[in-house]
Formats: sequence, C-alpha cells, structure tokens
Amino acid sequence: MALYVMGDTHLSLSVNKSMEVFGGAWTGYVDKLREGLSLLKEGDTLVLCGDISWGMSLLDARADFAFLEEFPGRKIVLKGNHDYWWNTATKMERFWKEEGFSNLTLLHNNCHFYGDLALCGTRGWFYEEDAGGHNEKVFRRELIRLETSLKAAGEREKLCFLHYPPCYQGYTCPEILDLLERYQVRTCYYGHLHGGSHRLAVEGAVQGVEYRLIAADYLGFRPKKILD
Repeated sequence: MALYVMGDTHLSLSVNKSMEVFGGAWTGYVDKLREGLSLLKEGDTLVLCGDISWGMSLLDARADFAFLEEFPGRKIVLKGNHDYWWNTATKMERFWKEEGFSNLTLLHNNCHFYGDLALCGTRGWFYEEDAGGHNEKVFRRELIRLETSLKAAGEREKLCFLHYPPCYQGYTCPEILDLLERYQVRTCYYGHLHGGSHRLAVEGAVQGVEYRLIAADYLGFRPKKILD
C-alpha cells in the first residue's frame, strides 16, 4: 500500500487537444503515463492534482476516466483550470458510478484519509486568474473550500493538494499560505507549471510548510511516491 501524487495528465483520448503539439517532454506522453501508472498496485492511493482531461463534458472525458480506471488503486481527483468537464459533485459521482468507474473519487469540499494522514485540498488561486480582473467571489470560494477541507481533517496530520502554486517567482497568495500555516499542513503539493516554468517553481519551506511541484511533465510522467 502506497500514497502517490501527480498533476496535469492532460489526457485527450476522445478530443483533439493532445499535448503532443508541444513536443519535447510531451512527445509520446500517453505511453509515458501508461508506463508510469503501471507501478500502481491494489490498495494504493493516487492524488491527481487537476487538469486531468481536455474533455469539455463528462461524456467527452469518459475515455480519459476509463484510461485511469485501468490501473489499480484509488484515484482522488481535484479540479484544475482546464477541467472543463467538471460539474456538480452529485453529477460527477453519479456519472462515474453509472459508467463503472469505481476507483475515482473527488477531493472537493471534503478530505480523504490515508492511514493517520488527512489528504486535503482544492484548486487554489493563481495570479493568472487576475488577467481579466480579480474575481473576488471565486477567490473567496476557493479559500472557503480549502478551509472546509482542512477543518474536516480534525487533529490528523495534514497534507495539502492544490492545482495552482500558492507561491511562484515572487508571487504569493498570502491567504492560502496563511491557511496552510495555521492548520499546520506538513507538505503542499501543486501542479500547473510546465516547461520553462519548472525552473521558477518554489520547492522547499515557506512559512513552515514544505512545497513540492508534481506536474506530470516535471515528474517524467511517473507518480511521485509520498509514502508507503
């Protein structure tokens, strides 16, 4: 039994949005993902930190969910900025149940547990979201979702999983950093950054919390093992 994490699989098995167009590390990325995910065993847990599928609807994303379902273990899914298929929790869970995707579950206004660890998280917030004008309502909603998840953990040791980096190249989201510090999160894992952005990622301690980038291309398309 082991706990893994990875973000940004960007699957597009039924839509024409393959990351192959970017070349480099993304060349043959589905085969790389298949090889990387093959290390999963029954009883393992994999947290997927957003940007799972390019599908525009649940039906569009069905083939991508089926791909993930091929591999053993629980897959905990949180939202990324490109998960346009995302819907209400009720609709997503019903769709997965109807399609027989029994290994997929949501990290959304809740938390999950792995032994004595609490697995908390949400999409988060990034300065890119301010490009069209800061949306205070959406920002506050993300803070509420994150705190709801952290509160649900109770007194357990906490790991946090975000899609967006809460700190990057001089940018910080102080509200998120403060929440993670206040709830004594041990480590925060995030994705979203690709290519040349990797060298600007924050890896290490900030306000007493360890930060780690886990975008798929950064990891070589192999899930990062957190612990056995």
